Amino acid sequence: MRENSKAAPRTTLVDRMAQARDRTVAARVERGGPAATLPPGFAHTQPMEPTRSLPAMPRAPIPQTSPVTKPGLPWIKSARPGETVTLMPGEMHFGREAAGLRTLLGSCVAITLWHPVRRIGGMCHFLLPARARRGDEPPEGKYGDEALAAMVQALLAAGTQPADYTAHLYGGADTMPETLGLKLNVGERNIEQGWSLIDRYGFQLEGVDVGEDVPRTVTLTLATGAVAMRRGTSATNPASRT
Repeated sequence: MRENSKAAPRTTLVDRMAQARDRTVAARVERGGPAATLPPGFAHTQPMEPTRSLPAMPRAPIPQTSPVTKPGLPWIKSARPGETVTLMPGEMHFGREAAGLRTLLGSCVAITLWHPVRRIGGMCHFLLPARARRGDEPPEGKYGDEALAAMVQALLAAGTQPADYTAHLYGGADTMPETLGLKLNVGERNIEQGWSLIDRYGFQLEGVDVGEDVPRTVTLTLATGAVAMRRGTSATNPASRT
């Protein structure tokens, strides 16, 4: 008969995001940058606990094959010069031709990247954190790790490095009605993955607005790197729109 074992308590989302935040700041200081304060948008989540001493987190390995160069990946969107590209769930764009990139988020997460010197950048919109991918399966932009790997390969092909980019993280709303009695925590898991990927690749985190139960519209202007985020109306708090 299997012995009953008590599972170790799972750390909270606040704990995990605090750890990612601390590693991001530590990495920035190590590279000679300022120890920036927590981005203002993070005030929309729960209060942070005090900073703790954390073990070093290895950087993510740079993918050795570039999904950007493979044919038949319709989720990697191209753009005409001056076009504003609207990204649907599971899509990604990186480059300099577009005037701007825009997307609408619920429980999905968007990560924006921008190079302040080269003035190139991109955005991905993923639905799920990751999957158990077979070796012969093509990458899909609906998964956070695969979408960001495609952006990393694109920026490497442009002769740049992840640490050269500022990043923004948005979305991860809790869109599951409480009346269903079912909590899949998709938004929370997407937020965790976004924080982890930004941290592990070494991007410079600049803006965050995640969680709650509000939709968000995010726009990146590629000429300036400006990221505009508009929050929709909460299902439980109609006065939440900003």
